[in-house]
Amino acid sequence: MSRIIAQPLTAEAFAPFGDVLSVDGDPDRLINQGLCGRYHDRARLDFGPDGKAGISLFKAQLRSLPYTLDMMERHPEGSQAFLPMDTHPFLVIVAHDDGGKPGTPKAFLTHTGEGVNYHRSVWHGVLTPLAGNGLFAVVDRIGETPNLEEHWFDTPYQVVGQAI
Repeated sequence: MSRIIAQPLTAEAFAPFGDVLSVDGDPDRLINQGLCGRYHDRARLDFGPDGKAGISLFKAQLRSLPYTLDMMERHPEGSQAFLPMDTHPFLVIVAHDDGGKPGTPKAFLTHTGEGVNYHRSVWHGVLTPLAGNGLFAVVDRIGETPNLEEHWFDTPYQVVGQAI
């Protein structure tokens, strides 16, 4: 089993796969009588020509490290954003496409309060909360055409945390 070391999530490292949703830096503008910072338009949402935006709630079972990665999925018809509804980090696993299947995966650990938006057709692991309540708001494509491809690895990967 090959080992993948989960790295801290950064916008630069994650850019080929999607968007990091965070409140880093100064807000784009102040609203609500100057009492709320708006961090505007943080994700490239894509719902395809036959889809519409939907907001769903996901309640995922907590996982732990080391984590066995045996399957990845992608959504060819649209993007998919995951917004945690608690303050705990979660594991994010992505891979470049390699001839219709995932290449070597990369793993990231989010920081408190961060979410991610996977761009259309990006291979990613399943929702993997490591602590907290496992509750996420998900913004993704709602439509009638198929929007899920799965790939099962012949040999799973083991994802571990970064040594401190």
